[in-house]
Amino acid sequence: MTQQKRIAIFGSTGSIGRQALEVIAAHPDQFSVEILTAHTNDELLIKQSLQFKPNIVVVADEKKYDRVKDALANTQAKVFTGEDALEEAASLDIYDVMVAAIVGFAGLKPTLRALQNGKTVALANKETLVVAGDIIMRTSSENKAPVIPVDSEHSAIFQCLVGEARNPIEKIILTASGGPFLGKKPNYLVNVKRDHALQHPNWAMGAKITIDSATLMNKGLEMIEARWLFNLKPEQIQVIIHPQSIIHSMVQFEDGSIKAQMGLPDMKLPIQYALSFPQRISSQFSRYDFRRPNTLTFEEPDVKTFRNLVLAEEALCRGGNLPCILNAANEIAVFAFLRNRIGFLDITEMVERTMNKISFIQNPTLEEYFDSDGEARNFAASMIQM
Repeated sequence: MTQQKRIAIFGSTGSIGRQALEVIAAHPDQFSVEILTAHTNDELLIKQSLQFKPNIVVVADEKKYDRVKDALANTQAKVFTGEDALEEAASLDIYDVMVAAIVGFAGLKPTLRALQNGKTVALANKETLVVAGDIIMRTSSENKAPVIPVDSEHSAIFQCLVGEARNPIEKIILTASGGPFLGKKPNYLVNVKRDHALQHPNWAMGAKITIDSATLMNKGLEMIEARWLFNLKPEQIQVIIHPQSIIHSMVQFEDGSIKAQMGLPDMKLPIQYALSFPQRISSQFSRYDFRRPNTLTFEEPDVKTFRNLVLAEEALCRGGNLPCILNAANEIAVFAFLRNRIGFLDITEMVERTMNKISFIQNPTLEEYFDSDGEARNFAASMIQM
């Protein structure tokens, strides 16, 4: 009998965290849950903790601490609160794999601490690599702590590269569904509201990543993430629109051959692969059937309409703290759009103005990344109509 892998889920009440727990529940002989953390969703965190019986529970929102602590008083769980508690939990030696599923910039510090602790990180938080990819991957290498991507596109690239360590990559091809507004023009997008933008045609995801998919910022962030994960140059990364979301991404090698990873759009598959790696374990996920007529199509992204992709490419090519600035402005803009404070097209405008305003630093320290993040957020927030 194989020994159980001990799992820590940082961001357990979000979309990825919930699906990771579904995978774990389906394989109780393979995995145990040691740490669960959430920001404010105390009700779901309590329910998850009662079911999976972790040793450590962290609720970042201090106002929710008493309720969680009281609800888990008769369990083995030790309950902590505050942002610092997330880092402290990540530094504990009671787990094997961290699922890094905290949304946005907030996931950076716990992920860094896990890598410093020599732990494998199943990375679902793309912003961590976008903001400080150089520091994250250097820490991973120094501590021999693997980073296994959970994003479906990066998981696809990762899977295509297994067994290919000695074979140079010519380029990778990241596929994008195009989101709910594929083919639409600015005169249509100017009137788009949050509920429409949240209706993704293929994937069930959290609100922030769904809006990023609709603006194509998600694919831009993935380009920056891929640069660090796979040690690539910007010119080796290509984005193509693939509306059916069956091919999750591809790798082209120097002999011209292309490997692709395919499957129905279901985030539980890359989550399970990251948890079980290097083994594959059985699943009950739906299978793609080649006998059913289905046309797979590809097209170039419309970068004139969806300019976030251009902004992200600029950040990718210039490097430094520019991806950090891009990410911070985008987080503020998406937050404002989800609260009906700005229009859909204003998201791109806010990001571009912030990138032009905040001082560029070519080789930032971790502290300078945090300073750039704060400056960008403040400037972006100042553009929102009160």
